[in-house]
Amino acid sequence: MSLKSIVLDANILIRSVLGEAVRNIIIQYHEKIDFFVPDVCLMDAVKYIPQIFEKRNMPSKPAMALLEKLKTLFNIVDKEIYMQYSHDAKERMKARDINDWPIVATALTFSCPIWTEDKDFFGSGMPTWTTDRIHIFLQQ
Repeated sequence: MSLKSIVLDANILIRSVLGEAVRNIIIQYHEKIDFFVPDVCLMDAVKYIPQIFEKRNMPSKPAMALLEKLKTLFNIVDKEIYMQYSHDAKERMKARDINDWPIVATALTFSCPIWTEDKDFFGSGMPTWTTDRIHIFLQQ
């Protein structure tokens, strides 16, 4: 385990496939930072990436192959690991998007921040980083 860790939201996984900026950050830091991904976020990425590519009239197969490669850089966290924090996580997210509780529970499990572009996490009491500021966390 690395000295630092962060939880990735599904939107960060999707951005890692759609563009180079997030992907390059993950590739650059994967040996120094533990990137935790709740199982549900991976499932969301697998669900939504083909839909995004279909809307753009582009084949999704290369994107899904890229996600498979990137998956090797992540620590996928199963529900039974983060379930112990489900109550606290749901309390934090109930006024926002309750479906995001697994991300919060994973962050509580590993005592680390969340990398997201989803504003629902802001005000939840969880430290969050957005892509435009993530370099500050990574370089500390």
